[in-house]
Amino acid sequence: MSNRKKDVFDIKLDPEEQEIEDALPDTWEKLPFSANQAEELAFAKAAAANYLRKDAKINIRLTRHDVEGLRRIASREGLPYQTLISSILHKYVTSHLEGY
Repeated sequence: MSNRKKDVFDIKLDPEEQEIEDALPDTWEKLPFSANQAEELAFAKAAAANYLRKDAKINIRLTRHDVEGLRRIASREGLPYQTLISSILHKYVTSHLEGY
């Protein structure tokens, strides 16, 4: 087992990733930047805040066993259990939950 730290750029790219890499300019100076960068950043932040705003509350009854299981999983993941539940529901609704 090697203790050599892997360089973040020392990875094999798949064909699609390689195509993107090849399309990028060689230096940062050649990247096209917007003249209104501050305005675009403010617009993107506002859009993200609107999209991610949690503005609906629900009450739900669960078995004590299920709640304890969710709390254990959330603790293992290092996040609040209500955040875990919200994440699971979001993944289910957006079809990102495996198996559903």
